[in-house]
Amino acid sequence: MSAAPLVVLVGPMGVGKSTVGQLLAERLGVSYRDTDDDIVAEQGRSIAEIFVEEGESAFRAIEKQAVHRALAEHTGILALGGGAILDADTRAALAGLRVVYLSMDVEEAVKRTGLNAARPLLAVNPRKQWRELMEARRHLYEEIATAVVATDGRTPEEVTQVALDALELKEA
Repeated sequence: MSAAPLVVLVGPMGVGKSTVGQLLAERLGVSYRDTDDDIVAEQGRSIAEIFVEEGESAFRAIEKQAVHRALAEHTGILALGGGAILDADTRAALAGLRVVYLSMDVEEAVKRTGLNAARPLLAVNPRKQWRELMEARRHLYEEIATAVVATDGRTPEEVTQVALDALELKEA
C-alpha cells in the first residue's frame, strides 16, 4: 500500500488551511505539507505569476500533478489549494481519505484575505467573485469531506480542536 496523508485539508483561499494544518501536524506529531508551497518551490515563481503568465488551465495542470505527488508521498497533514478539488481525478484520489473542509462565509473571507490582488481569481469585484467561486465549489468540497468545520469566529486553535474531535484523532 502506498503512503497516504493522515488528514487532507480543503477549502477556499484564506480559510486558514496552512495555519490549521501546521497546528494539526504539531498536535498529532506528524509533518505538514502544502501543495501550493510545493508548486511555488518547483516552479520558482508565485501562483499569481503562473496564472498571469500561463493562465488558469496551465496552473490547474501543474496543481494536479503536485496534488497527486503529495497524496502518494506524504503521510502527515496535507493542505490543498482552494481550487484543487475542481479536478475529478483529484476528487477520486481523495476518496477514502480523511478530508476536512474548512468553510467560511464571504464576510469572514473579506476580513481574512482582504480579498486582495495577490489572489488572481479575485482581482475584479472580489466579493462577487468569491461568492461565485464558492457557489461553484461548495458542493465539491462537501462531496469529498469526511468532516466540515466552520471557521467563522473561531481561532485557529479552536478550528484545530473541532477538526480533531470530528475525525476522532488522538493527539501525539
